[in-house]
Amino acid sequence: MSLEDRAKATGKNLEGKAQEAMGNVTGDPEDKAEGKAKQAEAQARHAGEDLKDKAKETIDRA
Repeated sequence: MSLEDRAKATGKNLEGKAQEAMGNVTGDPEDKAEGKAKQAEAQARHAGEDLKDKAKETIDRA
């Protein structure tokens, strides 16, 4: 995973956490849901890129 992709996924996660927190403060369920969705998207990006990294490591060892 490139450093740029990791930074983007981390940024998306932080954005989601902030939006969820704002939803908690304001009581806006839509903000909370969107924040959680952004966090889930970031986790999925990280997981997909981690799989790519593992595959590359396996190929490099072969």
